[in-house]
Amino acid sequence: MPLFGELKDLKRNDMIYRIHFLEFVCGQLVVHTLTRTLTSCDTLVRSSPDHEMKEDIHQYTGEDIVVEYDVNRCIHARECVRGLPDVFDPDKRPWIEPDNAAVEELMSVIMQCPTGALQFERTDTDYEEPVPEQNTVSVVPDGPLYLAGDVEITSPDETVLLRDTRVALCRCGASSNKPLCDNSHEAVEFEASGTISGGHTSHSPSERDGTLRVTPLPDGPLRVEGRFEMQGHDGGAKRCGDGATLCRCGGSNDKPSCDGTHEEIGFSSGEASE
Repeated sequence: MPLFGELKDLKRNDMIYRIHFLEFVCGQLVVHTLTRTLTSCDTLVRSSPDHEMKEDIHQYTGEDIVVEYDVNRCIHARECVRGLPDVFDPDKRPWIEPDNAAVEELMSVIMQCPTGALQFERTDTDYEEPVPEQNTVSVVPDGPLYLAGDVEITSPDETVLLRDTRVALCRCGASSNKPLCDNSHEAVEFEASGTISGGHTSHSPSERDGTLRVTPLPDGPLRVEGRFEMQGHDGGAKRCGDGATLCRCGGSNDKPSCDGTHEEIGFSSGEASE
């Protein structure tokens, strides 16, 4: 278990968090230090137990890049394994070997991870993952909502819980890491279409969408504020300029939108009411 942690300011809005561990090895006391760099795109802020989301981050260091893997955000989409099997091999230990591919190719595959479980930090340059100009919410059949863009998850009291460019949100109601998806939809055999009502082929807007703010309401839906494009699995899409209210209890008859069913079924999100 961690003995203590320290939080230090870096340039811009970056932070670095170091967790120190003690271990006796051959009768000697050894201190291990895990360094976690937190950027403006993926900072997880824990304000209270009521809003806590679990994280279990492992780092894999290459010559010019550090790959971070959050076990609790991974739902085995396997984009990494399909994209670079020489780097990502679940049957090997360590299962991530960053130097088995060119850095640019590795970054490209990491940015295909839809949940944000995989992140990277360049150690040779200041390059960071670019924030997409347009926000998208993709509906996965029998699965979560994939959000991509300038995504900000906040509590009802406007505390920022997570900022990232890639997030997977639970919509089956069974995740133990709400509002994030933890693959519980498979265990509960969640069934839901990946289509959207009123969907049509959409065109890209000419300006940036800006921040997409998602607020999980206690025992209620996901309140989404900001511009985004809703994308169905069948290729249908529609622009949402004024936000939306999306189901996360698993019971709506108008998925992915909320229709108030959470009140009828007594949905409990496990979060404290504000």
